[in-house]
Amino acid sequence: MKRFSMFAMLLVTVSLVLAACGPAETQTPAPTATSIPEATSSPEPVLNDIVDTAVADGRFTTLVAGLQAAELVETLKGEGPFTVFAPTDEAFAALPAGTLDELLKPENKQSLTDILLYHVVPGSVMAADVSGMTSATTVLGEDVAIKVDMGDVYINDAKVIVTDIQTSNGIIHVLDAVIMPAMNEAITEENKTIVDIAVADGRFTTLVAALEAAELVETLNGEGPFTVFAPTDEAFAALPAGTLDSLLLPENKQQLTDILLYHVVSGKVMAADVATMTSATTVLGQDVTITVQDGKVFLNDTVEVIITDIEASNGVIHVIDAVLLPLE
Repeated sequence: MKRFSMFAMLLVTVSLVLAACGPAETQTPAPTATSIPEATSSPEPVLNDIVDTAVADGRFTTLVAGLQAAELVETLKGEGPFTVFAPTDEAFAALPAGTLDELLKPENKQSLTDILLYHVVPGSVMAADVSGMTSATTVLGEDVAIKVDMGDVYINDAKVIVTDIQTSNGIIHVLDAVIMPAMNEAITEENKTIVDIAVADGRFTTLVAALEAAELVETLNGEGPFTVFAPTDEAFAALPAGTLDSLLLPENKQQLTDILLYHVVSGKVMAADVATMTSATTVLGQDVTITVQDGKVFLNDTVEVIITDIEASNGVIHVIDAVLLPLE
């Protein structure tokens, strides 16, 4: 019995020793916290000034040469802001032969300077604002006319073909032609009468034919001033079939005259003034009503004024999309 007890104790001792020598229990290491990098904002693009932007663009080499010759580079590198209506190289190339060479001569520096300053307006004027204006005063001190025609914006007669090129000191809008201040422009719309402009425009052939048939050409070539709401050829074509042919007959001359005079208001009434009026008395003696809806001007409720402020030497033309008919 004593031997058995000793043997049992030996077994227990061996078991304890073997247990102590066994592999240690494997422990999963605690996960290490990973820091999330902070989001970094993209750096703002660095804008060049107006002159450097024009140089880098590649379409304005003639304009840049003109700025250098007129010593206006530092001006347009200044703080500004400026809005520049920038003619392309093709626009300068379209000037009459020899014009550019003459302007670049030292003795014509002042004329060149005046022309270039006529393309600059103080402040940053974005395209959305330009299209809502009828004119703007340039750094030269003379105004440019602004009009919207079929969705396109024109500065005088030059079309704006690219807009809102942003620079560090202003905005560039690109023109397809060079605009000339009045003192340098031999022939401007302001030197032409209402009839001259209607003939040259090409959209008023029916109106001109009607004026001739009614013997009103001399009247609208007169001193005036007049405001003419001019229907386009499409407006006349929209009259009921046979109406125009009938009106052009000699026996209907008085009726035609009355209709045409119903489109004419005495005085030079610009669009900004028209939009504030509720009616206007025509040369015929009958009133047209004027309403403004959603920024658009309508005559007699349904006839829309689609182009405004075409200035002539003896008044102004506003283009309408339908023919106005007086009360009988």
